[in-house]
Amino acid sequence: MPPKAQQQPAAAAEPAVASGKKAKKSAGESINSRLGLVMKSGKYHLGHKSTLKSIRQGKAKLIIISGNCPPLRKSELEYYAMLSKTGVHHYSGNNIDLGTACGKYFRVGSLSIIDAGDSDIISKPLS
Repeated sequence: MPPKAQQQPAAAAEPAVASGKKAKKSAGESINSRLGLVMKSGKYHLGHKSTLKSIRQGKAKLIIISGNCPPLRKSELEYYAMLSKTGVHHYSGNNIDLGTACGKYFRVGSLSIIDAGDSDIISKPLS
């Protein structure tokens, strides 16, 4: 009897670790699914130059910056966003992953969301 009791806690500990990994994965999938919905039904600008233009014009509601965006560009985008009181989200993946999440076959270093469309990407905080 005692050996079975010792095996059960070890088995119970393994699913807890697996659920922690799944929570991180679902958060990543959440942003990707929201981005996909914006691409289908909303308005957006891809790329550094267009993102800066939309921030300056005051049209941008949310800025998403890839994980491997150069530090100077990143700080410039964050500074402009701070001045215009626009939200900034740092995407966990690199620019290739961000481009794929947008449904594009090219790299996307930064993007600005003008109109979310059917998505709740602006109203709910991104994790």
